[in-house]
Amino acid sequence: MAAARPIRLISGLFTVGGWTLASRLLGFVRDILLAAFLGTGPVNEAFLVAFSLPNLFRRFFAEGAFNTAFVPLFSKKVEGGEDAQTFAQDAFSGLASILIVLTLVATAAMPWLVLAMAGGFAADERLELATDYGRITFVYILFISLAALFSGVLNALGRFATAAAAPILLNVILISAMLGAEWLQPVGKMTSLVYPEERYATALAWGVPLAGLAQLALVWISAHRAGISIGLRLPRLTPDMKKLAIIALPAMLAGGVVQINLLVGRQVASFFDGAIAWLYYADRLYQLPLGMVGIAIGVVLLPDLSRRLRAGDAAGGRHSLSRATEIALVLTVPAAVALIVIPVPLVSVLFERGAFGPDDTASTALALAVYGFGLPAFVLQKTLQPLYFAREDTRTPFRFAVVAMVVNALVAIGLAMTIGFLGAAIGTTTAAWVMVAQLSRGRRPMGDVAQFDDRFRKRVWRICAAAVAMGGVLFGASIVLGPFFGPGGQRYAALALLILIGIFSYYGFGRLFGAFSIAEMRKAMRRG
Repeated sequence: MAAARPIRLISGLFTVGGWTLASRLLGFVRDILLAAFLGTGPVNEAFLVAFSLPNLFRRFFAEGAFNTAFVPLFSKKVEGGEDAQTFAQDAFSGLASILIVLTLVATAAMPWLVLAMAGGFAADERLELATDYGRITFVYILFISLAALFSGVLNALGRFATAAAAPILLNVILISAMLGAEWLQPVGKMTSLVYPEERYATALAWGVPLAGLAQLALVWISAHRAGISIGLRLPRLTPDMKKLAIIALPAMLAGGVVQINLLVGRQVASFFDGAIAWLYYADRLYQLPLGMVGIAIGVVLLPDLSRRLRAGDAAGGRHSLSRATEIALVLTVPAAVALIVIPVPLVSVLFERGAFGPDDTASTALALAVYGFGLPAFVLQKTLQPLYFAREDTRTPFRFAVVAMVVNALVAIGLAMTIGFLGAAIGTTTAAWVMVAQLSRGRRPMGDVAQFDDRFRKRVWRICAAAVAMGGVLFGASIVLGPFFGPGGQRYAALALLILIGIFSYYGFGRLFGAFSIAEMRKAMRRG
């Protein structure tokens, strides 16, 4: 096996964040086409629910529970010179066996799974559509979960680029599927479908498992080149696998709780026409900064902390935690303010065309503003949870997640009775901050490695002040540029100008308040 590269925290964050940004930008192209071709009608809602099923179980099994337990154990074996290859092979075989059984069972039980996701589909044409699409898309979980394992291997070895770039394939293939459906069979020639949008949804459904297979092939080849050769064989219950299962089980339960939060929101939305699509498009917008920063933090920080804890490097662990969280807030707090202040221009320019109308823009913008309040919490979760996972402690985050789940359900269902679908977004945001409060309180007994340093504590308030000041500038600029966002206006140029105003004003206020230093970031990049 090839030697692991030293994990360079800051450069690793920018590597993962850069590739994730590229993937999310392509994801916007995908969602722009999705909104234009499918709108927010029953076909779109059916496909979104079908597509969410394998992603829900993927986060439950692979990216949530399995990799949370696997990456620290694998990292320690690599650091200690132990047989990491055999451990990875056994983990692969065990995960593949579970996923094959799950896929077969889920395919047979698809109508019930759809109703578990969206009870509002009962006695509705959306149920049949979602069931058909779900049986095609669910195979994706097998490929993408195994790809997540290989990504964990690569991340633990300090090779972040390929794993971070792999999701680009999903967006490329789904974009190609929609454009292919439009090119091969124009609307005027479609006479056999109840909804003309079905041809796009069918092409998308078949594109999903193809994309999963492509991602798996990419990371498998990269892992093989890194010296980790894994193939198919019968699973074995070794002592290492027993330890992995013991650690993974609480994480799996915690992941299940997180997914229940998503289910609650989806269930609430399914009883309001168009709400599933509105929440989806709002989610896609706030996922851009979350994916670029928050996911990158989680991917890079977990193996870094695992190695530092094994080496007894408390000072290094504290520095890594503080710098990672500082950079995360520098990038996401202004993004959160922007989502709150200018949600309508963002949604209208990106999505309002074709079947996506002004009413859809207004509803999506409301949800986006609510998600904006929760964005810093979603990112802070990514920086605080590795403190627990690096210690192989998955039970404590599970208990915290249960509390957050109860809060989410009470808020979402309770508010849905008075303010409708928006209650789901408010419940998600509230639960995120409750989770952060618990994670922050729970790290106190961990010692210095889990505490933020003086530099972070001084700068966090300056970062917030700079972002709020930028928000005031953005609000004024949006009023001045408002006429350009109307029919016949230069809305693309207006949004680009609005974004530039936000970037430069935040930079100016940040330098004025001492919130960050570009020179320090460059120095950290050079030193790794």
